Amino acid sequence: MNIIVVEDDRDIREMVCQSLAQNDFHTIGCPGVQEAKQTIQDNNPDCLVIDWMLPDGSGIELVRWLRRTEAYSQTPILMLTARAQESDMITGLESGADDYLTKPMSLRELNARVKALLRRPAVYQEQKDTILAGPISLNYRTHEVYAGKQLLDLTKTEFRLLKLFLQNPDKVFSREQILDAVWGLNTHLGDRTVDVHILRLRKLLKPHGVDKMIVTVRGSGYRLSLKGR
Repeated sequence: MNIIVVEDDRDIREMVCQSLAQNDFHTIGCPGVQEAKQTIQDNNPDCLVIDWMLPDGSGIELVRWLRRTEAYSQTPILMLTARAQESDMITGLESGADDYLTKPMSLRELNARVKALLRRPAVYQEQKDTILAGPISLNYRTHEVYAGKQLLDLTKTEFRLLKLFLQNPDKVFSREQILDAVWGLNTHLGDRTVDVHILRLRKLLKPHGVDKMIVTVRGSGYRLSLKGR
């Protein structure tokens, strides 16, 4: 399982990653919010360990972004922070964190808490590497997308865009929601960026007869429909 550790202190980050790796987790460390968002979108984590105070933002805001983003709204989150006041713990949990652990911490306890989060009913199932939708298959781990037996040549952005739709069939996304989910919050890109990438994605899917799966919902945005193939 993939676990992303968002911690600006390099020594703590490496120590936590190494400890989790010794318990057979695949770990990725990030020093700040923006790098974490990109890494999350690229790796589809099974759990996150997030510090509160980060150099380019707040871990609390990162947690809130995750909970607002459909693809990560159920991903288990453990906050790991030096902020030990009861009010801080309440804020962290009410913002969307599933658990809260203060530094300095026991690595054994950290591992136990991560394992407990992953045993919760919502996530206690083997994570499938591949999403299937009609003839399209998308693999999280290898970042490969096939239409039938044909491998598609997608950019990272096109991959994230298609993944968003495949994870949420028939859900209508506004252009603003797509920008937040694919490009991240606080992006200065406009709605036209979404339209251009949708057009490119459809062109890539058209030779395989599945371009109509991405449907324009007039006045609202876009959705993926299995009936459009």
